[in-house]
Amino acid sequence: MSPESQLPVISLMLAVPDAAAAARWYAAAMGATELWNLGGVVGLTVAGAPIFLGEPEGNGWDTPASLGSRTVRVEVFVEDPDAFIERAVAAGADGSVDVIRDHEAPWGIHRQGGFVDPFGHLWLVGDRSPLSRYEPR
Repeated sequence: MSPESQLPVISLMLAVPDAAAAARWYAAAMGATELWNLGGVVGLTVAGAPIFLGEPEGNGWDTPASLGSRTVRVEVFVEDPDAFIERAVAAGADGSVDVIRDHEAPWGIHRQGGFVDPFGHLWLVGDRSPLSRYEPR
């Protein structure tokens, strides 16, 4: 087994009222591809990153709409955050939450913006600049 295959993978499961409908939206909005589908739970990848969708069944979690609040903030780091956000907005996401812009950060400029998907989940999309260790001088 190579060292890379031993690294942990962190993913998340988004609570959605209809997993099949949500999977179709994420495919259109982000190019997600289906790994497997168990009906109420669907495994997807977005450019190779795993993400799961699940329909809550009274098991201690719920959708943002049911709770009346955000339940997760999804952070995505890509080469072109502008294009990623534009595609999601074109598919029906609300892009007014966090308009994309350049942020001053200790490591330099970080480009980031966001949207809320039709299921109530907040997505922040930025460039890859914060993905390396930053050592203050």
